[in-house]
Amino acid sequence: MTSQDFPAFVQSLPEADLQAPGLRGWLLQGDSGQVLYHEAEAEADLPEHTHCEHWGVVLRGRMELTIEGRIRVFTRGDMYHIPAGARHRTRVFPGFRAVEHLGERHGYRVKKGH
Repeated sequence: MTSQDFPAFVQSLPEADLQAPGLRGWLLQGDSGQVLYHEAEAEADLPEHTHCEHWGVVLRGRMELTIEGRIRVFTRGDMYHIPAGARHRTRVFPGFRAVEHLGERHGYRVKKGH
């Protein structure tokens, strides 16, 4: 899978272990959080889970986000916010691209071998 949206300097960042077929992402890590650049080449459905607060913006495609039982659809240009500890589920569709900022340093792991 090769990205057509993220430049080489983003793709040279450590690859995130997103644990879902068809998803790929890269991590920029700092002392106070992470920025995840991510994309979906296939539909992916991430089960309900919780973690730190995060905010993101959809660059392309479509995402269905269920937060505390409320379903919303986000498309290009839409911003989303998930409060810390909120139960949520994410479903993304082929062609989805987004950038997220997580409020903690260890929200996502780096893929082994990267």
